[in-house]
Amino acid sequence: MKLCGTQASYQIVPEGIDGIDLDAVGAAIEAEGYEVGVRSRLCWTFTDPCIMTLFPSGKLMVRTEDKDLAITVAERHVEVWIKA
Repeated sequence: MKLCGTQASYQIVPEGIDGIDLDAVGAAIEAEGYEVGVRSRLCWTFTDPCIMTLFPSGKLMVRTEDKDLAITVAERHVEVWIKA
């Protein structure tokens, strides 16, 4: 996980992943209570409790000022969601 541009955005890029099944990973995130905004072949977006954008590469952008929340999201992404 690395800080992007501002103090309120984090980029999570799982190592060793060239691509994901966007629908499967997006559904796994949605199943944990995140509200889906956009559902397209280019990205999925989520809100509540933070704003996230998931890309087919497996990269997840997280927008929040709460670093602890970003760390929790990063752990869920790498350990659970990406494996869906």
